[in-house]
Amino acid sequence: MSAALPMVYLARHGETAWTLSGQHTGLTDLPLTPNGERNAKRLGERLKGMQFAKVFTSPLQRAARTCELAGFGAVAETDPDLVEWNYGQYEGFRLDEILLQRPGWDIFRDGCPGGESPAQIGERADRVVRRVRLVSGNVLLFSSGHFLRVLASSWLTLGPACAARYLLLSTASLSALGYEHNLSQPAIRLWNEDHHVAA
Repeated sequence: MSAALPMVYLARHGETAWTLSGQHTGLTDLPLTPNGERNAKRLGERLKGMQFAKVFTSPLQRAARTCELAGFGAVAETDPDLVEWNYGQYEGFRLDEILLQRPGWDIFRDGCPGGESPAQIGERADRVVRRVRLVSGNVLLFSSGHFLRVLASSWLTLGPACAARYLLLSTASLSALGYEHNLSQPAIRLWNEDHHVAA
């Protein structure tokens, strides 16, 4: 029997104050809310018993703390490429506020003034994809919503603007990227599973 194909599991960080307010949280280093901490622990329960050859986390505290509370802090490596999209001038703004200034704005098409373009975040995502594909075994990544959506699109070799806008992610959710049939056919195996965070 052939060995199972490797999987890359994506864990979005737990809730923060700006998650609740709908503000774009890029490089602002916010802590988890108490509910975010609880859900990070529930994510750890969901991951219990799973084996990973490598675990990587964004250096931002919302992801690193989620990683720690989920039980992987001792083995995780910090990867600066896993930080959230740099929103530049839109940092801290809600979508409705941005659209008042710039009607029709789409982050996956337009990027952020003073921050990252889709091509720039796509380059970061491509670097992560290249690194994790070299790992022999399953990988677990802790990061933020927009970046993980771009990463999934990059995994599918579609580029940052193609699939990412359709791939919504809840806080403390779990997703998985893998393959169909062989290593040349990337696929999404699981997306936005968040049953474990239900009250």
